[in-house]
Amino acid sequence: MTMTKLIPLSEAIAQHVHDGDTVYAAGFTHLIPFAAGHEIIRRGLRDLVLARATPDLIYDQMVAAGCARKVIFSYMGNPGVGSLRIVRAEIEAGRLEWEEYSHFGMISRLQAGAAGLPFMPMNPTAATDLERANPLIRRVKDPYSGREVITVPALNPDVAIVHVQRADVNGNAHLWGIIGEQKEVAFAAQRVILTAEEIVDEAVIRSDPNRTLIPGFIVDAVCHVPYAAHPSYAQGYYDRDNDFYLKWDKISESTESVRSYLDEWVYGVKDRDEYWQKLGAETHARLQVPPRLSATVNYGEY
Repeated sequence: MTMTKLIPLSEAIAQHVHDGDTVYAAGFTHLIPFAAGHEIIRRGLRDLVLARATPDLIYDQMVAAGCARKVIFSYMGNPGVGSLRIVRAEIEAGRLEWEEYSHFGMISRLQAGAAGLPFMPMNPTAATDLERANPLIRRVKDPYSGREVITVPALNPDVAIVHVQRADVNGNAHLWGIIGEQKEVAFAAQRVILTAEEIVDEAVIRSDPNRTLIPGFIVDAVCHVPYAAHPSYAQGYYDRDNDFYLKWDKISESTESVRSYLDEWVYGVKDRDEYWQKLGAETHARLQVPPRLSATVNYGEY
């Protein structure tokens, strides 16, 4: 009998994400798992610690929906536009805990977590303000040279959510384009939910093993969710919806407009398919990308 980890996204979130969990939604500029974030909002999960190198709009929306008690990040903003208004306002009001690192510090935390290490050393940087703001960034003496190094603690999220271009039913996954921290967080996390633009035969995955950044043995659930990254993009599948990033800056100016958006586009749709259809043909056409294929690779006989 063929084994499968393929289940609907709603079931994956219900089974693997719980109130109070530390959740890491991976993806750097593209492959951001918006669909999973929206499902978490619909389920009304609370007291989450939301970790992510670049929170992006998805964490602004999840904080607005009351899902989070804390954010852990290394850059916070609406990329190319300005602040994440909601996250910033909640932090400034003292209603949201926060923990900030440099990008390299955040990735080092995940590398330590993936390797089973308690912390990761780093060379000192000019970002000394971060050390003053975050007591978890500490200095120790290098036992070999005697000089000071910075250390950051391991990060082992309860749940990692990773969106990929394609995967088989067991969670062996291909992703390409800008690679972020997907591999590191998948190995660091206790549980892994994988969403994929396509579910393909195992033979497709095996045909290009070097592109398999996420192996199935660390994945708990696989979900077929086309367009899961919108309004970010999936390289080779659809473009970034820059118009929406600009619109969100205006939407997030008031509580009323944010509530209206969530009511219509998150609570008001049952799943990602309904969301995508609601966006309409004009948006679909605007986000289409022409193919640009890479050269074939000859792996030879084995």
